Amino acid sequence: MRIALIPLDERPVNLQLPRQVAMIAGHELVTPPERLLPHFREAGDADALADWLEQVAVDCDAFVVCLDTLAFGGLIAARTSDDVLSAVIARIDVLDRVAAMHPRLRIYAVSLVMRASDSYSSTEEPDYWSDYGRDLHRLGADLHRLLEFAAEGAETGSAGAPSAIPADVRSDFERRRLRNHVVNLAGMSLVAAGTIEYLAITADDTAPLSAGSAEQLWLGHWLRALPLAEDRAQMYPGADEVGAQLVARALTASAGTPRWHVVCPEPGGLDRIANFENVPLSTSVLRQIHAAGGVVVDSAEPADITLVVHAADPGRGDRFGGGTVSDPDAVERVVDAVRDALARGAVVALADLRFSNGADPLLMERLAAAGILLRLAAYGGWNTAGNALGGAVASASAYWAGLRAGALDPHAVRIALLTRLLDDWVFQSEIRPRLQATVFQGSIAPVPPEVCAQASRLIEAELGGRLREIAPSSGVRVGSVGLPWSRSFEIAVELVPAGTSGAAGER
Repeated sequence: MRIALIPLDERPVNLQLPRQVAMIAGHELVTPPERLLPHFREAGDADALADWLEQVAVDCDAFVVCLDTLAFGGLIAARTSDDVLSAVIARIDVLDRVAAMHPRLRIYAVSLVMRASDSYSSTEEPDYWSDYGRDLHRLGADLHRLLEFAAEGAETGSAGAPSAIPADVRSDFERRRLRNHVVNLAGMSLVAAGTIEYLAITADDTAPLSAGSAEQLWLGHWLRALPLAEDRAQMYPGADEVGAQLVARALTASAGTPRWHVVCPEPGGLDRIANFENVPLSTSVLRQIHAAGGVVVDSAEPADITLVVHAADPGRGDRFGGGTVSDPDAVERVVDAVRDALARGAVVALADLRFSNGADPLLMERLAAAGILLRLAAYGGWNTAGNALGGAVASASAYWAGLRAGALDPHAVRIALLTRLLDDWVFQSEIRPRLQATVFQGSIAPVPPEVCAQASRLIEAELGGRLREIAPSSGVRVGSVGLPWSRSFEIAVELVPAGTSGAAGER
């Protein structure tokens, strides 16, 4: 199978992870030339990306398309560009054209609900976010609250903007939101017309009361009204993991429907709402598995994959800033659940959602000490709960699809798992908190090249040493480490055969 991907942006989670998922099942993923993709705040060439899709459609079996990139040129461009609505919608029309010319193509897409970050950082937002970001976030919550009251028939009055927000700033922000909302509606229309086989509408960095959550109420109405069955369109928290998930869906579409057992050993764990999200974990788990083409079955029924969930606990902190506290009892429950599932011969995926922005270090240490860490089929512990969950589900789905088709690539499985362990655990949870306070001096914005070079050297050396400790017989080593957006928040780590002298492969 040959799958073409228009990624959300150029970071490894949006390029490397989907490629690893395809390779696990022995399939090929093709991506646009680097010159067409976005680079941090610089938008990709949206018109050229549409042309590229038409060119590769001739010999592809499936498309995975991030509508934000096709419409605006990337994730950040969707929040910051000045593109007019008519131009944006015209770019999406390429999907109708390729579907008409190549009816055998399966098209899977993701469209994001625009976030309103609760911060004063303009790193990934319009420039005015540094002055009014948190005020705009609160405005969204206020408007959402009024919308809920109106739905209940209560008297709402009018929603005045907080006095700190100038009228032109509010107008610019809300017009961007309205434009992006129309793109989401256009995506739903393409599903209803049969152009798109499946659409994931996802929201990152949101909250139960927020502008994004209010928009999801309207989108939810259209999901019901069209109507669109759950196997064709869903809405859930997430963003960067969805490209990998939809690649997994393309793989399972040709292999069948994997059945999943979900095990959360902590009572009430799946009822929690994780940081930066707006629905309980139980909803996210179900929808993420459906997005990857699977179905959750009762524990009494036979299953193909077991997902063990180390449940989020928002009160225990965030690994990006450090200061988190592991719960030994909860950790031992998860270790026992993983051990029991492996003993039954299950394909096991672990979603480590305890903390935002990194693994639970105590859990990783206990799994390693028990000799079961490297027996996992898939692992995810990065960034938001939705990101970590989606990455684990996508890799495990590919594992099952490859196993079923007799095309499973054990080397690709090992590379994907070790990449996540090095990134989510060793870097995000251990190295980054230390470097953030020292080398990066607390900044979350891009840093000068000399700081990037220093940090890359330090990270590469430490990752290399830890890889030898974690997997001494892996046959691979750390070939290179980079900082894609010149900041500490994400890395690009490349694993190469142990006997080679330099980095190899695509990043």
